[in-house]
Amino acid sequence: MKTIAFFNLENLFDITNDPNINDNDFLSTSDKRWNLKRYENKLFKLGFAISNIGKQETETHPAIVGVAEVENAKVLQDLLDSENLKDIPYSFVHYDSPDERGIDVALIYDTTQFEVTDSAPYSIMLFDDNGLADYTRDILRVSGVFNGEPMHFLVNHWPSKNEESNAPKRMEVSNKATEIIEGLKAENPDAKIIVMGDFNDNSASESVQALVNNNALFNPMESLTSYNRGSINYRFKWDVFDQFMLTHNFLDHKPGTHNFQTADIFDADFLKQYKGKYKGQPFRTYVGKTYKGGYSDHFPVYLLLRDVPKAV
Repeated sequence: MKTIAFFNLENLFDITNDPNINDNDFLSTSDKRWNLKRYENKLFKLGFAISNIGKQETETHPAIVGVAEVENAKVLQDLLDSENLKDIPYSFVHYDSPDERGIDVALIYDTTQFEVTDSAPYSIMLFDDNGLADYTRDILRVSGVFNGEPMHFLVNHWPSKNEESNAPKRMEVSNKATEIIEGLKAENPDAKIIVMGDFNDNSASESVQALVNNNALFNPMESLTSYNRGSINYRFKWDVFDQFMLTHNFLDHKPGTHNFQTADIFDADFLKQYKGKYKGQPFRTYVGKTYKGGYSDHFPVYLLLRDVPKAV
């Protein structure tokens, strides 16, 4: 079996000032006192987490990992060069997006299992209440051949849930994702597509439901929603904002293809707060401006694909 994962890395910024983006919180002179030691600690921990996603079931590292909240290509390379990932033949696809916070999405992949044939970022034109441009993360499409089978991955990070006015913006991004999927299906009606990301909406929301229904997808994360478990916790309420949506042909059992098995939240104990008021919640790097030294404010999510043997 193969593991496909998604992980919001919670502000993976380097320590260098970039005048083109808003990275002021992640400098040694900021209130957060972001520095090389803290940066390297985060890289080490994120690498350890990534290397273990799905390992209990597959006994190896994930083949594909979509990520969100990365500043640039440098932090991705630093992550892949870190102690727990340096011996894995990973590479990545990344484009700088116009997001105001300077954070992007990317796709990490095992070069022995996935060959990239094409990729592109898709920008979404949004506007605030004053009619001014409101920049958000691109949708990243990566197309290629996964262990012999053509496959497409869409990596998403939709506008924040914190602002109520963002609900229409998430619908705009949902519509853009539909546009991309329709383009892929126009070229090949049987295209195999995995949509992943931090949608800042749960599976029952209008924006996610629209994406599922407009494209005949299925969302295996729907069954994971519960009051005591999720991929993110806000004010002691669990949500599964980190999700996968797949075309239905992943449910087929055609020889020589990949068949969906299961999906889950990777909430191993080492990723959790181990004591206190927030025990059991994601062990974060920062809470406000207070450094905690953890991993992320999200748990990773993953799905397992089974190789259907070719007919003899």
